[in-house]
Amino acid sequence: MLLTVLAALLPVILLIGFGAWLRQRALLSDEFWRQAEWLSYFVLLPALFIHGLATADLTAVPLGRIFMVLIGAIVVTAAVIVALRRWVAVDGAGFTSVFQGGIRFNNYVGVMVATGLYGAEGTALAAVANAAIVPTVNILSVLAFSHYSAARAQMSQVLGNLARNPLLLACVLGMVLQQTGLGLPIGVSGALGTLGQASLALGLICVGAGLRLGALRHHGAPIMASSAFKFGLLPLVTFAACRLAGLSGMEAVVVLVFQALPTATSSFILSRQMGGDHVLMANIIAVQTLLGTLSIPLAALIAASWL
Repeated sequence: MLLTVLAALLPVILLIGFGAWLRQRALLSDEFWRQAEWLSYFVLLPALFIHGLATADLTAVPLGRIFMVLIGAIVVTAAVIVALRRWVAVDGAGFTSVFQGGIRFNNYVGVMVATGLYGAEGTALAAVANAAIVPTVNILSVLAFSHYSAARAQMSQVLGNLARNPLLLACVLGMVLQQTGLGLPIGVSGALGTLGQASLALGLICVGAGLRLGALRHHGAPIMASSAFKFGLLPLVTFAACRLAGLSGMEAVVVLVFQALPTATSSFILSRQMGGDHVLMANIIAVQTLLGTLSIPLAALIAASWL
């Protein structure tokens, strides 16, 4: 199992490193990276989810238990983070970054690892995980901003953002096509499949381009706190939830891997838009991306061995 996990993770590391090298060498403009991120998030990754779900056989997949474990573990972890607010030595804006770092996840890394481990079945399970996690973490993150930052968001804004979220819409469409048996026409299926494969490489290269490795010298305490929540508390709660729900095998591995992913690069954008500490958020993203090279294989091995 260890060799399988490392083989799935090695392309992730290499592509992230390649993106960091491209950005450091300034071979491409800042405008290119903004456009590449937009294309990957709004077109390529949704195409992957639609294709993966619409063409997958989910008859034997315990969808209800997967949703229950993922959502339940995130909500419990979020509640603990809020309860420990007084021991996190940052202001309100900084706490929103710690909070996001504790519950959000990087879609691209998760999909790449799940696909590397289990092929098309892994891609479909990754899409299912996204369908459960995306609305949960977005609602909780915006609620945290509305309480702890200078910004104030109405629930209507939260729901509106979710209704326009391309990843969530893609998951819903893919599930509808799969559950109704409509599937995808041959030409459309091939096009979406090709676009989806492109998302894995481009998304990870963009992750690498967004790294700021100087983060290791700044914001030590809040970065450690956020990473402890993300790589310690959340996987531990998820492991316990898997045992309680009787989730095992491939599904348990993908679920635990997704809960051990580094936080999302999109957290930086949300932090900047809603009055959070976006500098701290960038530092958390950079450090967690590096720590993810350890947390992901560890989570996969634990799930494979004990679940």
